[in-house]
Amino acid sequence: MRLEGVAPFGPPAFILASGGATATLLLPRDNRVVRNARADDILGALTGVGLSPADLQAVITGCVAPVATPASGTLHPTGWASIDLGDGATMYLQREGTDWRLRAGRRRGWQVEYPSWQGAFPGAVRLVSLDAAVNVDVEATVSQLETNVPIDQKAFVVDVPAGATELSLAELRQSGPLSN
Repeated sequence: MRLEGVAPFGPPAFILASGGATATLLLPRDNRVVRNARADDILGALTGVGLSPADLQAVITGCVAPVATPASGTLHPTGWASIDLGDGATMYLQREGTDWRLRAGRRRGWQVEYPSWQGAFPGAVRLVSLDAAVNVDVEATVSQLETNVPIDQKAFVVDVPAGATELSLAELRQSGPLSN
């Protein structure tokens, strides 16, 4: 996984990369780094969205869950359909002519919305926490979409400057969106 918080100018707000069990987060503007923590813990502290790389990939690519096992479906009178995917996940589809388009989903703790699409992939994804104690409503826009291209393994490593100051996961949580 590699995520970058792109800023309108200057360096990224953050770079988060993981190629295995642990991840590294670099905050280039503060020259601070979190090392050797789980990606879902870092992402949760940074954004409030504590999803694993596989779960995040499933949500961003319009699959709702990484291992979806359709169990049952319902055709609703409003022209929508819902498909239960097991493990508490459900996808909601809307008819578009003769086709169906994924518009939303639910999974443990999250409501997922897909307001726009770029061909076969979501152009934007909105995540809303269903947990009243976790006040998170975030939208991510997908840009520079490429599929089935080789990725250099260096993409999953963060180049940390020599003078970067270590930041603990606890310190990141204290300054993150859920600190209030």
